Amino acid sequence: MPTAVSTIEDRKRLVRRLAGSGRGFAEQYGFRVTNNPSSLFQLLCLAVLLARRGDYRRALDSAHALPDAGWDSAARLSRSLHADRVRVLRDSGQRGDVDALADLLGDLARCVVERYRGDLRRLRSTAGHDPTRERALLTELPGVDGQSVDLFLREVQALWAEVAPVADRRALAAARRLGLGRSAEDLAGLAGSGESERLAWLVGALARVDLERRYAELTG
Repeated sequence: MPTAVSTIEDRKRLVRRLAGSGRGFAEQYGFRVTNNPSSLFQLLCLAVLLARRGDYRRALDSAHALPDAGWDSAARLSRSLHADRVRVLRDSGQRGDVDALADLLGDLARCVVERYRGDLRRLRSTAGHDPTRERALLTELPGVDGQSVDLFLREVQALWAEVAPVADRRALAAARRLGLGRSAEDLAGLAGSGESERLAWLVGALARVDLERRYAELTG
């Protein structure tokens, strides 16, 4: 078991290393984090897929497979055929009840189109930029639960500063193990006051450390 960093300077040094890439979790895996309808919907699909049990690499592959198939927005995915979604998901390595997952993604896309004209920025506006209301509206979408919301907002806090600080359970597990704190507020303090983008980079990097079990290279 690696030893957690102990001094303030060690913590600062580790935070600089983790957040220094200037990219959060999604961008490290090839997803753009920009405040436009296509990017936000892809991030939501990624969050829904990552929240499911199973190998996170399959979730990443499936999240990439959707835009690769031409479904890079809620509007395009909503017009896709169920059989085509099943085929793409299976080809990307999904296992289990792929039919149900294909239905869920189709329902999610159609709901985003029907309620927000395919643009999750309209959800934000509907919520009046209130983070509690934003969370509530997100969980009203098909297939989006509390864990999915945490994963989505972990990335989006770089763009929607009002939701910060957000840290998902994996990021917090890594933070505790590395001695960086036990809460999103602790990590926000390390990232810097008002630095929601830097916090997103830090939290995303921590989540990736836990998923990839990269503790030894950081503390060895």
